Amino acid sequence: MHRTFIVLLISLGLTVLTLSCAVLKPSTPDTITEEIPSPPREFRAVWVATVANIDWPSEPGLSIAEQKAECIAILDKARSINLNAVILQVRAQCDAFYPSELEPWSYFLTGEQGKAPEPCYDPLEFWIEESHNRGIELHVWFNPYRAHHPMSGEVTATSVVKTHPEIVKELKDGYYWLDPALKGTQDYSLDVIMDVVRRYDVDGVHLDDYFYPYPSYNRNEDFPDDDTWTEYRKNGGKLSREDWRRDNVNVFIKRLYKAIKKEKTAVRYGMSPFGIWRPYNPPTILGLDQYNVLYADAKLWLNEGWIDYWTPQLYWPIRQIPQSYPVLLSWWVRENTHHRNLWPGLFTSRISDEKGVYENINQIMVTRGFVPNGPGHVHFSMKALLENRQGIADSLVSGPYRNSSLVPTTPWLDNKPPDAPVVNASITGNNVAVSWSHKKSDDVFRWVVYTKRGNDWYYEIFNRNDRNHTITLPETDSTESQQDTPETITESLEPPDYVAVSAVDRMGNESRKTVVKLKY
Repeated sequence: MHRTFIVLLISLGLTVLTLSCAVLKPSTPDTITEEIPSPPREFRAVWVATVANIDWPSEPGLSIAEQKAECIAILDKARSINLNAVILQVRAQCDAFYPSELEPWSYFLTGEQGKAPEPCYDPLEFWIEESHNRGIELHVWFNPYRAHHPMSGEVTATSVVKTHPEIVKELKDGYYWLDPALKGTQDYSLDVIMDVVRRYDVDGVHLDDYFYPYPSYNRNEDFPDDDTWTEYRKNGGKLSREDWRRDNVNVFIKRLYKAIKKEKTAVRYGMSPFGIWRPYNPPTILGLDQYNVLYADAKLWLNEGWIDYWTPQLYWPIRQIPQSYPVLLSWWVRENTHHRNLWPGLFTSRISDEKGVYENINQIMVTRGFVPNGPGHVHFSMKALLENRQGIADSLVSGPYRNSSLVPTTPWLDNKPPDAPVVNASITGNNVAVSWSHKKSDDVFRWVVYTKRGNDWYYEIFNRNDRNHTITLPETDSTESQQDTPETITESLEPPDYVAVSAVDRMGNESRKTVVKLKY
């Protein structure tokens, strides 16, 4: 006797499917000789900017309940469109979005620099836990040198401008900047970043493109470091002023990478420099010369392997010849001599019409072509995705993000997969219940459940706290099935013959798959 069942495969983007099965019998562990295809690998991330309340919180001084609700809304949206990482700005201007003994609470959080949330809580810890519970990595984003942003109001007594005036330079129009030439600056910023690395379970540390400030921050006048430059020359320094400035930044970048790896090898170090290293590199490219303006020798950092992932801000369209997205991307790919993860930044917030949506999606597809092994990208910024600007979020989830993905691995840090899980599958009535366990579950970040129906394998990715999955086969009679229409039945599948489960660790390494054969 046969019965007809319905399976709903939401995570695969399928609608209601029908199949016929014999009477169900218990399952037994088994092996399988064919290779089971693993899920695709792609870093799908978004920047969540806190400076000037670009993304979170929406305004200073919100209640804790409102701050948490906005965080949850962001993470739920990220999960719904199959993102797997968030890069959260936790230091916008020598301030903190977490309890710190080194820097004051951020104005952009509470509306007053140095004022703690009331009642006090730890926003960063909240972000980490809520992200990880959704299978989303949380990378902390620091601005290493900006001391004060004019949109944060008056300089208060808690500001680094007042507490460490010896390392601060005043710019025009309300900006203040740490002097990158000073060892005191490097020590101070390094201590701030390493304090977070030590105390929090973060997945990565991320720096953006603000090294020496953009000229507009100082009314196009030179950075005011005559005193430190004079001191350098007096002490026998031989470099030109430009090379000296670049060397100041180089020392900090390399020093930070080494410090992170010494403390926690698994914490990845990411950089998102301005997308053009120098004009005419490659020859058709024109634009700002970050090498001589920001004094950032980004090419050197990548060539030397002082990073784990590289996110150049490629904020120009594919067909904009002087700054063409694929031309710049291909140049960075060639410079990636240490084969680090290369995940460019996309200016998603610039989308203003349907053409912008197409451009964004095409850039994702171009990136997959240029970086076929472990591609990825980072959207700037979350607001555009949260608002579904011009339908971009819908277009992503119905297009390139239709299926969920695992993050690419980082084999130079860790290429040892976790042990395989122990898997049980039982068949009771019309349900196939799959459960799993692991002897080192704290090392597992995600789980992958595979099912084989006919000749095809399907997968679903589960989060760290999940331990079971039920394949429900609701019974329908023949009359009901005859009334089904093409709108409700898109594909006929066999009942699952095999179920397999694997464990994925924090570095993206996937274990061997434990296979169970289902017997009906």
